[in-house]
Amino acid sequence: MTITQRTLGTSSPLTVSSLGLGCMGMSEFYGTPDEQGGLDTIHRALDLGVTFLDTADMYGPFTNEQLVGKAINGRRDEVQLATKFGNVRGPNGERLGIDGSPDYVRKACDDSLRRLGVDHIDLYYQHRVDRSVPIEETVGAMAELVEAGKVGHLGLSEASAATIRRAAAVHPITALQTEYSLFTRDLEDEILGVIRELGIGLVPYSPLGRGLLTGAITRDSGADGAGDNRRSEYFPRFQGDALDANLALVDQVKQLADAKGCTPGQLALAWVLAQGDDVAPIPGTKRVRYLEENVGASDVELTSEDLAALDRAVPRNAVAGDRYGDMSSVDA
Repeated sequence: MTITQRTLGTSSPLTVSSLGLGCMGMSEFYGTPDEQGGLDTIHRALDLGVTFLDTADMYGPFTNEQLVGKAINGRRDEVQLATKFGNVRGPNGERLGIDGSPDYVRKACDDSLRRLGVDHIDLYYQHRVDRSVPIEETVGAMAELVEAGKVGHLGLSEASAATIRRAAAVHPITALQTEYSLFTRDLEDEILGVIRELGIGLVPYSPLGRGLLTGAITRDSGADGAGDNRRSEYFPRFQGDALDANLALVDQVKQLADAKGCTPGQLALAWVLAQGDDVAPIPGTKRVRYLEENVGASDVELTSEDLAALDRAVPRNAVAGDRYGDMSSVDA
């Protein structure tokens, strides 16, 4: 298994492992939290060269940053550490909206540093755009964190092309994190061209379609217990007729993967990796065996014929259902 490195951003470049690790599911949303499984997975990831770790203050809430901080204790220098602010939650998990105000930016960063147990964050994202606060004010406050040495590089998540342009005019933006996979390609319309024009790297989250593209999820199984909200109405692609249609697409990916001698998840990840050297996906897992499977995608080489076959198997607009039941928090 060969993990290489890639550079995100040109004006404020950050070199990361070509494949990262999304840590969210270790603490919330995808079934029962598993701290020990998360620690084991992060340690194994570092041993394999997967050093680009992604968390956020809202995951848990708050506990995922603590878990990541515990995992990297004594190995901080190996890690490119990314976290996010802006989705505000209360101590009982209640959602309190989106906040991009300068005062909140500063407070959120200090709180994340404390939970992570580090003196700086390598890549600090605005998790969701606060439309009530000019992006120039939010990024201006984020830039102050860079000047103070608390943050190395700045990122945005789920930002529109117009917002990205305005943000980049204030301070160099190193990376955009957004959903991107064989099942989610809408950023190709405008956003991908803009970030490449501006020299901004791409960090795709959910590059496996929230697990659908692994082939492990079926009509009747695959969710990870009562705490797995992928089976909720919040994710329409997992509901009813939409799920049936999407699983039919997964079957096509399985056939191509079998012919290629890899798993469907590895083929789907290899497709994302093949979209450019400025792309560093962050598939998430809390289990070592799935991490190791994902890392195997790095050794799957796709020819132009393979890529064309995947385009035929999963036509860009064939996926049924919106990616969220409520898309209002996504900047457009």
